[in-house]
Amino acid sequence: MNYHSTRNSGVSVSSAQAISQGISGEGGLFVPEKLPCFSYSDLLELQHCGYTERAVRILSAFLSDFTTEEIAECVGNAYTGGKFEQDRPAPLSCLQNGKRKMYLLELWHGPTCAFKDMALQLLPHLLTKSLKKIQSSKTALILVATSGDTGKAALEGFKDVDGTRIQVFYPENGVSPMQKRQMNTQEGNNVAVCAIEGNFDDAQTGVKKIFTDPGINRLLEQNDIMFSSANSINWGRLLPQIVYYFSAYCDLMANGRISHEGEKVNIVVPTGNFGNILAAYYAKKMGLPVKKLICASNANNVLTDFLNTGVYDRNRDFHTTISPSMDILVSSNLERLLYDLTGNSSAKVAGWMNELASDGRYQVDDDLLSRLHELFWAGFCGDDATKETIREIYRTENYLCDTHTAVAVNVYRQYVEAEKDTETPAIVVSTASPYKFADSVLSAVSADYRVDASEFEKVQALSALTGTPIPTPIAQLESKQVRFTAICPKDKMGDSVLKTAGIKYTV
Repeated sequence: MNYHSTRNSGVSVSSAQAISQGISGEGGLFVPEKLPCFSYSDLLELQHCGYTERAVRILSAFLSDFTTEEIAECVGNAYTGGKFEQDRPAPLSCLQNGKRKMYLLELWHGPTCAFKDMALQLLPHLLTKSLKKIQSSKTALILVATSGDTGKAALEGFKDVDGTRIQVFYPENGVSPMQKRQMNTQEGNNVAVCAIEGNFDDAQTGVKKIFTDPGINRLLEQNDIMFSSANSINWGRLLPQIVYYFSAYCDLMANGRISHEGEKVNIVVPTGNFGNILAAYYAKKMGLPVKKLICASNANNVLTDFLNTGVYDRNRDFHTTISPSMDILVSSNLERLLYDLTGNSSAKVAGWMNELASDGRYQVDDDLLSRLHELFWAGFCGDDATKETIREIYRTENYLCDTHTAVAVNVYRQYVEAEKDTETPAIVVSTASPYKFADSVLSAVSADYRVDASEFEKVQALSALTGTPIPTPIAQLESKQVRFTAICPKDKMGDSVLKTAGIKYTV
């Protein structure tokens, strides 16, 4: 299977090249030339498999230039050996929630307590093998823009991986205190972290510009270094996310919650950059029985508006919210969806992306909007509703969730109310441990919340109040030394990258 660019369908590369390179030379994203299909009989087989076996089956259908043994080695290194609690990367928790059947897909039991671990524990293994397959002896410099969770997960995944260096950029005032501490205390000899004066969209735009900057690329070439990415613009980051949707459905089959062939589920995803829900869309196209893909946004509701109206417009106020990983106005992975829904029209996609870059908006045609309405239902909620949802779930279910999961639950309830769909089981993606956002979660559930308490005092108070254990990776942060304090203007990110690469240059 080869991979094409969303902005130039004439580009054709192997999966190893796509993973190594991260992004196409003209700025497009790599997509598979076709999607494999999984039948009901395949699902019947997979229901009896563990997570790693399911991952090997699905990844093998996409990575045709990898052997099954190579994929199994990568998957085993990623998901076993105690990296995830009880070696269960993606367990389901059932909430009664009235007549609605709602299953929370907990993707935060890995080393950084966020769903990004599901892909970023695997990507370094795929990348190092990919570099060997394309016979590259270059050092891979991994560039990452993060709204909070990707940065730490990427740093942890690539820490001290031979032949790699990693540079993470995050918005100085756009991540939670715990996310910031996770990144700034990161261990490893090949890691670098820098805050920027701006929001996530500034960081993401800056990284994309650096990728295609001819001067910087020339300097890297002279020093035997190549760029790659750990953001979900890299196919090797997005592909592992397809696995957990299949796995969740197979778990429901195995425990009798899915009772007959073809029984559909709704999938509810809190998303900002559109990668996580795009993986669910691909799973649906591959044969997973899905009725509706429910896209949940916070106050930065650019995706809600787009899916409802067909107009993507980032010319709006940017909100800093208590669900910071969704504080995004430019959703990179939407480009892949548009490419697929237009029948692989790279010309149309390139045109819309050019309009977005120049005017900050674009509008799709009525036929495509109709397809969006068939596939997706979209809603959003603000901070007050998010906190109320956290409080209500804890009061009625004795279940503590984070600020992003609460957005998903809230929007799912909006969907049920609007569509009167009380029968279809729902898989709600739970993306992070509540302890990564202890301040906001504690203020939602505690009558004695102290705004002046330290972050770790709030963590302790949350645990004492709810009787839930503090995740070990969070508890260990308090004693770790802060290593990274740099802040740079958004137009100086390239200088920071060259410093990380160890390249001396003159302007």
